[in-house]
Amino acid sequence: MFNQQNLLIDASQNAPNKFLPPLQRARACGPIEEYKFAQIKPKKQLKEIKLVLLPEKKKFIIRYGMKFNLKDRCVVCGVHKVWQGGDYLRPPIPLSDVVKGRPLRGTYCEKHASLHRQLEMLQQQILADEHGLDFKAFVPKPRIPQMLKRGPLQSLNKEDVFSLSAAGWILKPPQQKEEKPLEEVVRLTMEMKIAADRINTLMEGAKGE
Repeated sequence: MFNQQNLLIDASQNAPNKFLPPLQRARACGPIEEYKFAQIKPKKQLKEIKLVLLPEKKKFIIRYGMKFNLKDRCVVCGVHKVWQGGDYLRPPIPLSDVVKGRPLRGTYCEKHASLHRQLEMLQQQILADEHGLDFKAFVPKPRIPQMLKRGPLQSLNKEDVFSLSAAGWILKPPQQKEEKPLEEVVRLTMEMKIAADRINTLMEGAKGE
């Protein structure tokens, strides 16, 4: 469908030439980047990104078969890519018509795997719009520990001290020039309480083993 051999690649940046048409630039090999849609409506955007991910066909008078339908080769640009099992960007098995059709033997490179994730997010957005749901409400937000939400810590409350000590941290108060007897008693009592809680935690773990 598209002649990948005629694409001009900027060797210094390992990226497609900026003067290429948007569709050819998106289909060419290069670094991971977000695809900028020319359309506004989600369904038209879906058709647009499907053209980007459509497998490259062979260049015969009668076009039959895929050009890069080989193991560990990107079906779009032909880049060799071996995916590890635990890679979070690992794409699904490519299909002959992107979202349907017969499965192919090839794969997607890192760039087109990220574009496939963008296509999946767009599909979810269209599905949510059809059912009158807010798509953004279903996007998981990163969980920030409550301790970090308070900003730079100037002091620790009782729960913070117990949680850190249970995790194995040893907390020492800052050195002071003068410490009153009552303050020293409070500090030593707190340290004994922390040490006792840590010993109980270790003993329970030893019993479980």
